[in-house]
Amino acid sequence: MSILSESLMSRISGWDATTEARESSLAPTGNVSYVRGASVPPLAYITVPQLLREAVSRFGPREAAVFCQQGVRLSYYDLDRAVDELASGLLALGLEKGDRVGIWSPNRVEWVLTQFATARVGLILVNINPAYRLAELEYALNKVACRALICATRFKTSDYIGMVRQLAPELETCAPGRLRAERLPHLRSVIEMTDTPGPGVYSFAQLKRLGGPAQLLRLSSIDATLDPDDAINIQFTSGTTGQPKGATLSHYNIVNNARFVTDRIALSETDRLAIPVPLYHCFGMVMGVLGVISKGATMVFPGEGFEAEATLDALERERCTAVYGVPTMFVNMLEALEARPRDLSAMRTGIMAGAPCPVEVMERVNTRMNMPEVTICYGMTETSPVSFQSFVHDPVDKRCQTVGRVHPHLEVKLMGKDGRTVPLGVEGELCTRGYSVMKGYWGDPEMTAKSITDGWMQTGDLAVLDAEGFCSIVGRAKDMILRGGENIYPREIEEFLMRHPKVSEVQVFGIPDEKLGEEVCAWAVARPGVALEEEELKSFCRGQIAHFKVPRHVRIVAEMPVTATGKAQKFVMRDRMLEELGRPG
Repeated sequence: MSILSESLMSRISGWDATTEARESSLAPTGNVSYVRGASVPPLAYITVPQLLREAVSRFGPREAAVFCQQGVRLSYYDLDRAVDELASGLLALGLEKGDRVGIWSPNRVEWVLTQFATARVGLILVNINPAYRLAELEYALNKVACRALICATRFKTSDYIGMVRQLAPELETCAPGRLRAERLPHLRSVIEMTDTPGPGVYSFAQLKRLGGPAQLLRLSSIDATLDPDDAINIQFTSGTTGQPKGATLSHYNIVNNARFVTDRIALSETDRLAIPVPLYHCFGMVMGVLGVISKGATMVFPGEGFEAEATLDALERERCTAVYGVPTMFVNMLEALEARPRDLSAMRTGIMAGAPCPVEVMERVNTRMNMPEVTICYGMTETSPVSFQSFVHDPVDKRCQTVGRVHPHLEVKLMGKDGRTVPLGVEGELCTRGYSVMKGYWGDPEMTAKSITDGWMQTGDLAVLDAEGFCSIVGRAKDMILRGGENIYPREIEEFLMRHPKVSEVQVFGIPDEKLGEEVCAWAVARPGVALEEEELKSFCRGQIAHFKVPRHVRIVAEMPVTATGKAQKFVMRDRMLEELGRPG
């Protein structure tokens, strides 16, 4: 018998057709760009451990997680036991509720166990970007005063443990768990995902064995002190200016967003969701891991990082029914699929998010990857993350050209430069209010106050709402190009250039120009096996789009500079372009 009530079980169990019907009727009232999500299904006022416990009680022997590269398979029972074992080890380190624990690793079973074990005893998990280097790691650990760090040995070109030892040379002479480092004054314990840790460091296996009967007995008493409103996760936003900010999220934030995201794709206990997106980001750990747990489904991790071939192999071998990714991931998978077809007959749905989705890419995913029910999401880390999402049965044009409709229990308004809500059909800055808004930026009340006004999170994204409540993201306020008095939105030009048969990916951005204020630049990646010339793209634009939107500068590149989550780094492109042209920034 579940330790949660039957009413709670029904509240966290997921999607049904009546929910979609009720939400489908939502639309703005009047002519103002304001929309409020449905009040069903109800919010669940529960913690992450409660969510997992409910899944274990209902789906215990079923497969919960598959880590293809590591050769690990866990049932819900296995996952539950492993989480309690690790949670006991964390207590044996002397960690207490509210302490911060960093995780610095690609997608591995240790990451998922740490996610649930920290929540189990009320520790705050600090997600550290796998791409971080020395200065960024030092800043993140010190900003939130991490007491423990769990890290992989290395990933790709990053020597994680080497960087940790460079920041904390005191590890060479201290006992594990007894670190006193000048540059990392709060850090006491370092745990490495290896069987042979060097001096001053615990192995992950040792950490799991540290706990004993005393710590196991403490788990239930600590559980009683956990509150859904407690901070449970800190995620550093990438940002293009200044230091990263630590968005602080609660159980309540992420549990409910995970439920509603997977409701929209009709995920159930029979589904198998591939998660090639990084765990350190909300896409992986909230929409992926917690979303799967909320439905009793199976999570499949194709590898430690995204590789198109490995992901497609996992989709075929594991008979996956869904996959997550950013548009560039789907482009890479489509190209790999052309080179070597796979049996994707089990596929049905998934989510494309994290960056604007070209219509042409969406249409190919629907057909070539057998994903007719793929949805688009929009959100940000600070809103846990999703605010808008398609329904699986929305019209194709709406699923291709918009980010869907507002999520349950959220309010959204589009704000003009004067601070007033704009009329329908008029672009404005998207602002979100509701259960999903973060608790704030860790240790930065000033920046929190600048970002959240009367509960409204100001996203910085420009959007348009239509009369049915569908939202279109037209760009970021800071991305808008101002050329000779004309406002130019890169997204519009990117969508047009993606129609070119030789283009695989494109990004449009502005650079300073003495005469016009800014000029339009485009970087493009050619499809495999074809030659693409810069003049071809310029000619493709002439006579088809307004002259002032035609890129002045075009470059064909092998790949785009992107963040670990696949978001294009336009500021990097801009700087490189200015350097190439010999212009000041």
